Amino acid sequence: MTLPMAQLLLELFSEEIPARMQAKAERDLESLLADRLKAAGLTSEGRGTFSTPRRLTIVVEGLASRQPDVQEERKGPRVGAAEAAIAGFLRGAGLDSIDQAQVQTDAKGVDFYVAKINRKGRETPELIGEIVTDIVKSFPWPKSMRTGAGTMTWVRPLQRVVCLFDGEVVDLPLEGVICGRETEGHRFHAPGAFSVRRLEDYEAELKRRFVVLDREERKRMILAEAKTLCAARNLELVDDPGLLDEVCGLVEWPVVLMGEMDPAFLELPGEVIRLTMRTHQKYFAVRDPAKKALAPNFIIVANVAAKDGGKAIAAGNARVLSARLNDARFFWDMDRKKGLEDRERLAKLDQIVFHAKLGSVGDKARRIEALAADLAHIVGADVDLVRRAARLCKADLVTETVGEFPELQGQIGRQLLALGPPSALRATPPVSGGRKVSSPVNGGGKTVRFLPPPPARLAGGLLQPGRVRRRTLQGKWREAPMG
Repeated sequence: MTLPMAQLLLELFSEEIPARMQAKAERDLESLLADRLKAAGLTSEGRGTFSTPRRLTIVVEGLASRQPDVQEERKGPRVGAAEAAIAGFLRGAGLDSIDQAQVQTDAKGVDFYVAKINRKGRETPELIGEIVTDIVKSFPWPKSMRTGAGTMTWVRPLQRVVCLFDGEVVDLPLEGVICGRETEGHRFHAPGAFSVRRLEDYEAELKRRFVVLDREERKRMILAEAKTLCAARNLELVDDPGLLDEVCGLVEWPVVLMGEMDPAFLELPGEVIRLTMRTHQKYFAVRDPAKKALAPNFIIVANVAAKDGGKAIAAGNARVLSARLNDARFFWDMDRKKGLEDRERLAKLDQIVFHAKLGSVGDKARRIEALAADLAHIVGADVDLVRRAARLCKADLVTETVGEFPELQGQIGRQLLALGPPSALRATPPVSGGRKVSSPVNGGGKTVRFLPPPPARLAGGLLQPGRVRRRTLQGKWREAPMG
């Protein structure tokens, strides 16, 4: 007999889920539910997962209304076995008498008892109630919290759960959580609950209430609107897939706006501007293709459609960005005054512990310098040039700008060197419009920012991750516990 197929719709509605956790939560929910349904003997025709800042949703299509009936054969003891063995077999098989068992003969001619057990399948809603409850209570969030005096935990306070099978509510014994067919729309544009029955009306009603359920659709909306705004001013959006993925997890109804900043901030290195926008404010940088440099604009993604078209939002964000960039300019100006080769700056490397038994970062830089000189002789490079490159390879670790923006180590040194007088040890071209150009000597990181002539560059390239890293490992290995 063919069982009727139905749809399972599950929404877990909570306070804002951190953007970085949403995509993995989708995968975890799908994996956990699929495994549990398979273990219960329930197959499906397809699954889909969705997430927004306030909800985690999954739909499973083509689920049977109940488990299939199962016929199981359980082998028992041989005929004539001890009474205790037969009694245990009867209890395990659920038989009242040994007469209910069948006798079969194995390949060796030994007769033994066999119990044929018919298990009737359970109703799917009953199974789903148990499965979903277990998944919610043990969901693998990186961090979770408990709300009130109960024991229920979730990444943020869990407020509602919609669990519908074939349009009907599945009961879930979740402490302190509203379970039914009602969910909510956008927090500001459409507050209040509404009822749903199937995925189709659920998704359509959410969109009418200013919630775009599909994160990939939100990403496409953000990207398309941002590029349109840039094109209207003959500008280009600086692509940033990682930021796009994060921002789409911050909004349910993406509204893309363009803000403006003081053009004087463009005197800062492009990396500093982009990092300030990206890390602190979640803005996208904008490039002027005619000047091949960053433009004094940025892209914001708001979660509300303001009555003034977003003018106040853009202006407010511009003020916040200006404060951040003023801080960055203060640190950059301090670094420019001293330069990269300032003795006082280089001396600060001796105050940073590299390893308790291997000395400071300054000691490591001097070891790199000594090795570089040895390799310079081998490859025919200018020894003084290579020594200088090696001596400066850690210098920007103690700049004020890197102290404020650690992600820029390796790039600030290149920029500072570019501000000095021309020399054979020249910096790579400055970043243009957010485009990184890097040729590191110190492998495994971004700590070297120089591009000396080829022989010197070869000497530096041979330093790491080869001899210097091997020297570091050898030093650390001497400190490793033995035995």
